[in-house]
Amino acid sequence: MAFNSTVENLPEMGRFSLRCKRENTVAMSKALGFELPSSISEITRSRTRSALRLGPDEWMLTCPMEERSALGKSLAAIYPDAVHSLTDISSREVSIRISGPEAEELLSTSCPRNLAELASGRGVRTIFDSVQVILTREKKDQFRLDVWRSFAPHVLGLLTVAVAEFECGL
Repeated sequence: MAFNSTVENLPEMGRFSLRCKRENTVAMSKALGFELPSSISEITRSRTRSALRLGPDEWMLTCPMEERSALGKSLAAIYPDAVHSLTDISSREVSIRISGPEAEELLSTSCPRNLAELASGRGVRTIFDSVQVILTREKKDQFRLDVWRSFAPHVLGLLTVAVAEFECGL
């Protein structure tokens, strides 16, 4: 049986860390143009933007690079009425997509989380080897790892070794 999964770097995207109190989420959602997710690990999307709830008062927002300024301005405009912290982390992280029938097994080589329990359209902060990552299950056989740029060579190296071992049948 041939190994049929891929590991690829994704194009840069705009990313923000958003922190705000629960009472400000309605105003935030209105400014963003879509609802912020209400439960941890839930993802909501508009046409080009997404929000992943990472904690009780924390979301990761993503958008195309060319929308970063507009997203920042829309939330800055409501700051006086909806106090929040918005930090542009676009240059801090890169994204890696792992896809194919063996994607879950490939990730399991360095991720201790039970990936079978991570439903499609959900994301979590977790560990890959010793590196903190945000892991999103985009589809049944497709995942995205958001990893700090400085750790990306380590993560990609581990994935490359795992792919080679799967291809050799080890």
